[in-house]
Amino acid sequence: MADFTSIAAVGSSLERYLNLCFEERPPIVGQVTRAQLVRTEDIDKGAAVPVARPSLSLYLYRVDFNKTMRAAWSGVAYHDGESHLPLDLHFLFIAWADNADYEYRITGRAMQCMENTPILTGPLLDPITNWSTGDAVQVCLEDIPTQDVMHIFDSLPLDYKLSIPYVARVVVMSGQQIRQAQPVTQQITRVKTGGVK
Repeated sequence: MADFTSIAAVGSSLERYLNLCFEERPPIVGQVTRAQLVRTEDIDKGAAVPVARPSLSLYLYRVDFNKTMRAAWSGVAYHDGESHLPLDLHFLFIAWADNADYEYRITGRAMQCMENTPILTGPLLDPITNWSTGDAVQVCLEDIPTQDVMHIFDSLPLDYKLSIPYVARVVVMSGQQIRQAQPVTQQITRVKTGGVK
């Protein structure tokens, strides 16, 4: 089962997969387009090193527990003595290029790639974490209102930019095995009482 590195592993898996797609069929003929993980500081319009162009930024803006699977995984944890936290990872894919046509091409190619392979499993998963044999991550377009996307940009150091919301689910982060309490082997049958002198 994946451990605390699972969030990073999903990000790097997405980055690797999209870069493979862009190499197979470049969005912009004659130009190398790269997918890259970014932090908030990297997309700051005043950043010392601006985001490279042409590229596709993969910005993880929210991590949430999966409300559907939480109870089921809690039951599993009760039986195997190990914590399991099912997560949804919310990404914004943001295209960067020197003109609108190129940004649209990058956006379209990224969406085509994710639609062709919406489930990352096996060799598509970055081995930086301990994936189990059957582990898989579904990556799909997230249905969020435009107003919510605008609110995300309100909190970023970046003016609104064309972006595509994706959610990666269900990433199950397992914890360390819970140590079982030792069975009681002794019983205290009497207690010495008396005042303190």
